[in-house]
Amino acid sequence: MDMKKLMKQMQQAQAAAAKIQDDLAAKSVEGSASGLVTVTMNGHGKLTALKIDPKAVDPEDVEALEDLILVAVQDASAKADALQQDATRGLGIPGF
Repeated sequence: MDMKKLMKQMQQAQAAAAKIQDDLAAKSVEGSASGLVTVTMNGHGKLTALKIDPKAVDPEDVEALEDLILVAVQDASAKADALQQDATRGLGIPGF
């Protein structure tokens, strides 16, 4: 394979990877726990929003609210991971 062709393929791969990264940043997923806590993350798994239904707030049971938040974050994180895997499937690039 000549060097020009290899360089062109590398540039195309970089452009494709950059587009995937941009697309992931623009997408969002939601995770929920019992409908009382909802977490929104972008496609990179960055937390962008957290909503807590007032019914979930019991001053005498803060641990239950903490558990709901944890479940919602884990749910959204799993969905963001799946989104990343779908977006990069077939590239054959480690780490993507």
